[in-house]
Amino acid sequence: MNTLSYKTVSLNKATAEKEWVVVDATDQVLGRLSSKIALVLRGKHKPGYTPHVDCGDNVIVINAEKVKLTGDKLKSKVYVRYTGYPGGQRFQTAEELLAKHPVRVIEKAVKGMLPKNSLGAKLFSNLHVYEGPAHKNEAQQPKVINLDNIR
Repeated sequence: MNTLSYKTVSLNKATAEKEWVVVDATDQVLGRLSSKIALVLRGKHKPGYTPHVDCGDNVIVINAEKVKLTGDKLKSKVYVRYTGYPGGQRFQTAEELLAKHPVRVIEKAVKGMLPKNSLGAKLFSNLHVYEGPAHKNEAQQPKVINLDNIR
């Protein structure tokens, strides 16, 4: 028996095949959309998934302002940030953040679902979120995907 036939093949930076994909956030629930985007960024939908390598796709999200939040989350969900000064804790509801910076709502949700290490930071740089249907990544020839088909 040849023992090399059972060797596990791991992807690396050179062998990972990365694609550009477009996701439309219109009328999508924020949490479900974000978890699917994080899965695609990580590369878990591919058969050659390797946990310690950036083998996921580059994701372009359009129509970020049309994302939905269920229940009472528009008013009750609070985003907290800190300025760095004493008494500098600032609070913002999801409704306020969605009105002012709709891109950040999706970015914060996806970032929270990625690993909290240098790989997570690299994966987050593969996410591009835009307001409206236009984006500036046409040169990469992204393909439109339906996240409902990804398991």
